[in-house]
Amino acid sequence: MIEIKAENYSVSFGEQGFKNLTSILSNGSYSKIFILTDTNTTEYCLPYFLQRLETTLPFEIIEIEDGEANKNIETCFDVWSVLSEFEADRKCIFISLGGGVVTDLGGFVAATYKRGVDFISIPTTLLAMVDASVGGKTGVDLAGLKNQIGLFANPQMVLIDVNFLETLPGNEMRSGLAEMYKHGLIADISYWNQLKDLSNFTTNDLELLIYHSVQLKNEIVLLDPKEKNIRKKLNFGHTLGHAIESYHLNNENITTLLHGEAVAVGMILEANISLQKGFISEMYYNEIKHVLNDIFPVIELSEKDIEECLRLLVHDKKNELGCINFTLIKENGEAIINEEVSTEMIINAFTDYLS
Repeated sequence: MIEIKAENYSVSFGEQGFKNLTSILSNGSYSKIFILTDTNTTEYCLPYFLQRLETTLPFEIIEIEDGEANKNIETCFDVWSVLSEFEADRKCIFISLGGGVVTDLGGFVAATYKRGVDFISIPTTLLAMVDASVGGKTGVDLAGLKNQIGLFANPQMVLIDVNFLETLPGNEMRSGLAEMYKHGLIADISYWNQLKDLSNFTTNDLELLIYHSVQLKNEIVLLDPKEKNIRKKLNFGHTLGHAIESYHLNNENITTLLHGEAVAVGMILEANISLQKGFISEMYYNEIKHVLNDIFPVIELSEKDIEECLRLLVHDKKNELGCINFTLIKENGEAIINEEVSTEMIINAFTDYLS
């Protein structure tokens, strides 16, 4: 597949991606490779990757615990300490091999160690392939609040290989699908229509869908790399989705949600708000609700749960001058940014979701 040109780097696929990786490692005058994994990717993805890795450079594996609960500054400190212990210099190169947590955290660690060392992102989950690996956002959570600490930093390349998905659990695959559905709803209605029925899709189809999602996100990011304007389109489903995800992450009495599961709920809620504001028809809203509820589990939320989620909205990164800003959708694959939404509308959306 033809590589996708992003801002100062490329996203490469499959065999060509490994050729590009070999070229970068050969021509970069690097001193050493550090490969960041988590406990899952060490077992399921690292052996395949090492078989394909062609280099004479020495390398070290740094493993962290898997899961969003470990996407924090304490884990970064541990990784920085290992780099220092192994005398990593500014000419080392850092490879993040994993899902969204490893991709986000690994990029942040590399971008801040010795004021920045080169890094490469190799996403191994569907979610990371279509979302975390593209756009230059790196960072970690703070006290359970999503992505509060971070910076923009671009890798030397992104390598996407669908073979990594062969061992991915079904719930993790669904988590990645949520971001793909979002891309259709905000930017390409034909893509949304294509994704509505996945019953007969093959692995080859999936690779093409991933490619298209990366293309859609990259086109938006290139227009607005630092999220000052149009890139905010990508936040659809995330204002309430992040609040719901953070609430579940911080509450020991309820099951933690995957990012895509929370975003799917967020998209239904924010589509309902779009309906309340007159941006979409009831027919379109019902279609979105039906498609997403068929794939993602409907979560139970009490009145107290909703109140806690509303309280978390004040920490959303998209807020400006004390206002909670939403990205909402219009008909036919369009989005509208910087929409102020009343508490009443949010509660109405939760009520409809739970009805």
